[in-house]
Amino acid sequence: MRTEDLLAAIATGLWRWDSVSGAVTYDAEAARLVGLPAEAVTLPEAAARACFHPADWLEVKAIVELAVAEGTLAEARLRIVDEKGTVLRTVRTRSRPIARGGDDGYYLLGTLQEVPDPLPGTSAGGPPITGDWRRNREAFLLDAGRALAEAMSTAEVLRVAAGLSMPGFSPDGLAVFGVEGERISVIGHHGPRAGHDRPLHDIALSTDHPAAEVVRTGRAVYLPTPEEYRGRFPAAWSPGRPRTRRSWAFLPLIVAGRTIGAWMAGFADPVSFSPDERSVLTTIARMLAQALSRTALQETERELADGLQRSMLPAGKPDIPGLTVAARYVPTGGGLQVGGDWYDVIGLPSGRTALVIGDVQGHDVRAAGIMGQLRIAVRAYASEGHHPDAVLSRASRFLAGLAEPEGPDGRYDPRFATCLYMEVDPVAGTLDIARAGHPDPAVRLADGTMMLRPTAGGLPLGIDPDTDYPTTRVVLEPGETLLMCTDGLIETGGHDLETGWDRIRKVFERPVPQAAGSGGLDSDHLDSDDLEVLADSLVQAVHGPPSHHTTGPLADRREDDIALLLIRREAEVCLVGPGSAPVRRTAVTVAQAEPERIAGARQQLRDLLHDWADPDQVESAVLMLSEMVTNVLVHTDGDALLVAEVSGRPGARRLRLDVADGSDELPHRRRPGELASSGRGLLLMEMLSDNWGVDPRGDGKCIWYELYEAAPDPADHRAGGLAPGSPGSGAEPRFREGP
Repeated sequence: MRTEDLLAAIATGLWRWDSVSGAVTYDAEAARLVGLPAEAVTLPEAAARACFHPADWLEVKAIVELAVAEGTLAEARLRIVDEKGTVLRTVRTRSRPIARGGDDGYYLLGTLQEVPDPLPGTSAGGPPITGDWRRNREAFLLDAGRALAEAMSTAEVLRVAAGLSMPGFSPDGLAVFGVEGERISVIGHHGPRAGHDRPLHDIALSTDHPAAEVVRTGRAVYLPTPEEYRGRFPAAWSPGRPRTRRSWAFLPLIVAGRTIGAWMAGFADPVSFSPDERSVLTTIARMLAQALSRTALQETERELADGLQRSMLPAGKPDIPGLTVAARYVPTGGGLQVGGDWYDVIGLPSGRTALVIGDVQGHDVRAAGIMGQLRIAVRAYASEGHHPDAVLSRASRFLAGLAEPEGPDGRYDPRFATCLYMEVDPVAGTLDIARAGHPDPAVRLADGTMMLRPTAGGLPLGIDPDTDYPTTRVVLEPGETLLMCTDGLIETGGHDLETGWDRIRKVFERPVPQAAGSGGLDSDHLDSDDLEVLADSLVQAVHGPPSHHTTGPLADRREDDIALLLIRREAEVCLVGPGSAPVRRTAVTVAQAEPERIAGARQQLRDLLHDWADPDQVESAVLMLSEMVTNVLVHTDGDALLVAEVSGRPGARRLRLDVADGSDELPHRRRPGELASSGRGLLLMEMLSDNWGVDPRGDGKCIWYELYEAAPDPADHRAGGLAPGSPGSGAEPRFREGP
């Protein structure tokens, strides 16, 4: 006799479930037991699931997961239901997981046997086996505890509680009551349609209601039958309201010895509330209370932090005629979500506007408090009409005076802050910038090229009260965009200043599309939405796409706060003509006391010529710049003002570089000997430039040169530029000593 025939003779069927494909295979007897025709069949998981009571199916999944983890048998009782949900019979299943070869899945092989005499009072139709119940309970409680621990808001906790399917008995309705003074109200409810056995939503604590009694006494109330409910709490029982539940359990929600509310579980089937069932309900109530207390505290802290941060940032979007502004503030992930970064937009008595961005040392509450005080101080000094250097000098003295003893030992906790202060004239496009240890601003030129704007600066605020903060004037041309940011945008993710700016460049720098048929700028492209999108893109370049980080679980773990300000000067009509391209321009001041800034000026020029066709011409341009600026620093007492401009279409562009100083003495040619260390500057310009000259001015002079772009020629052995007299080389080199 075959094994299948022998098992069929004792009403036992065989089944197999594939965890990878989800296919469930029944032999003829197993198919009969689950309510299908008595023949072997293979079903998808959804079809097999329809044969069982929903609560029992979830219970079996929990049992199987525990058996797979422990390598033991999985045993359970299941109710077989028809299409209308009517229970046909109760079966007992025993199964063992067997690992599949070559993957992480497994087969579940088991038997089905009908339970002849189901006992009423439990959802499985019979008393559970002690081992089954214990395993079910442990698996369920582990899963419920993990789900409640991961919930990050009150709403998520309530959703998790509504989805809990308890082993052997599952509530069809839940309600969570919260205490507000002398009243309790429902803060979450899940169950039948509104109007059908719905609990009261607001009742006095003294009311004769099971939830009120639980809150008053701190003891659970179990009501296994409607008669007991009506007898114990007649005032809460409404005879005219239809009842869909047959048993109720009200349990206190207790945290640290204090009752914060009550939890009601209602059951459509009668439940006797055995000791094991009460134990499960009590454990769930404790975990639910802890989760609700934790999320309520987190939501309060989040609301406090958000309110604090909003109060320290400008209200509304700034409106500056002639400029478009976009701003972002992203606090450090975790904690109170507050920090020391800030930005501000201040209207000045002169009619101009000041833009400020800063970063107070630290990411704690004290940093946020100092930031608030410093922001108010800077706003006050600016509103008095002080120039940028005076505003930062006063702010530094103010911050130095905030050092307070901290801790029982009376130690001082001085904090410093970096700051970039900018006074904007939107009509002229001038930006007067004072910098206190803060990163330099970056400018995206009209053609999409990004360039750092080196500015003079002093020590961070609060270190030396007597520090001076020189002012640098920068011109923002029409169509150009300026970025001010804190170091969190640059250095997050293990980057230094160089690699951090390279990351920003990939987002900030992009080509400007041309209007069809005109060669001019697309007027629809430079709108306010574009700047807002750019601000979001810069933040996402550091953090990745947004993931609802303000409230979601495991919010982005940011290393530092981020604040950024973007300003764009509105493009003029017909900014560029047909067939032309936007002009690139940069300006750098090299002071007598800062000769090291020559290296920065060289880098500025290389950035300006990043797509120049001939690299030899680029090196020639950089060499001539060094000679011109060094000549000013060595032979005059003033500073050197460098202005470089690239115009024209790619492949036929012109570079003009001017270096101005305040001396009236004009340069003159010299004939240096072989061992001379100077005197070759003008000779280099004659050899390397396509055009050059000296223009006297009323307050000094300006020496300049021009280079015309050409494709590199291997036969051209000059250090750069075009050979004299070649096509497109322009006028012959000349030296002008007069107007």
